[in-house]
Amino acid sequence: MPQEAWSNKRERQYEHIKASAKQRGKSEDTAEEIAARTVNKERARSGEARTSSRLSREDMPSGRRGGMRSHTGEGGRTRDQLYEEAKRKNIRGRSSMTKAELQRAVDR
Repeated sequence: MPQEAWSNKRERQYEHIKASAKQRGKSEDTAEEIAARTVNKERARSGEARTSSRLSREDMPSGRRGGMRSHTGEGGRTRDQLYEEAKRKNIRGRSSMTKAELQRAVDR
């Protein structure tokens, strides 16, 4: 699915993301979709795309997000992930909080 408008860097990025998704057990089609969406979003964020949505430009970068939203299933995010988010939000008392307490504090 690589496109003409993509630079060599974006082609490499696409192949890397696609291979990573396939390694995690995603189907070929799903891996291609994930890779294309990620590359297009990064292009929009860096100003390489002619048009882009507001969300593509203003949302959390794909690299920083690092699967944060993918942990909504069983168990949700890990305590360490919640702790790091609490740290970014400068929540007091976070070091002694349980996972459930961190979840409540972060979601406020």
